[in-house]
Formats: sequence, C-alpha cells, structure tokens
Amino acid sequence: MPRSNRPSRPGGGARSKWAPPPELDLERARSGFPTHESAPDGEWSVRRITERSAAKEYKCPGCHSVIPSGLAHLVVWREDSLLGAEAALADRRHWHVQCWRTRSYRY
Repeated sequence: MPRSNRPSRPGGGARSKWAPPPELDLERARSGFPTHESAPDGEWSVRRITERSAAKEYKCPGCHSVIPSGLAHLVVWREDSLLGAEAALADRRHWHVQCWRTRSYRY
C-alpha cells in the first residue's frame, strides 16, 4: 500500500496563513535577556529564571540555602571582571530574588 502524504492528525498539520498567530508568552520571552545593574560592588548582568525554566537545584550565595527546582530565581555575573567575559560567565551564580536585592556590599 502506498504511503499518504496527508497529515494523520485531525484538523490538518499546518496552520492556515489566515489563522491568528499563537499568543506570545511575554514572561518567557523577557526571561532570556539579561538586564544590567550598576551597584557599589560593580557592574552586573542579571537574568531572571522562570519557574518553568528552573530545572535544577542551586545553592544561593546570599543565604547559603538551596534554591529548589521549579522556583523562580536570578542568574548573576559580573560585567567588569578582570579576567574577561568568559571567566565572568563561568563564575555566574544563582540567587534568590530577595537575597540579591538585600545583599550587603563588603569592602
């Protein structure tokens, strides 16, 4: 029996060009772009991780407790690292949102 090139799913496989586009998830779209923060302890890139994207457990450097998977948090790295951008990205840390906001600047 010859194969059929028709989609086996009901309703057709491709979306009609006249159908409205799927709704954009703005929170997910914004979460991939880091924001830049300037603080007394340097220049920082901060990226939000949503609940859906948080797949692993991490240890927060602010409170030294575990950030469980499924909890929204921040990924933070230095912009003005002396060792370069690659070293700064390798040294990025995962923070609770509240721990990052209330961190103390040590001098």
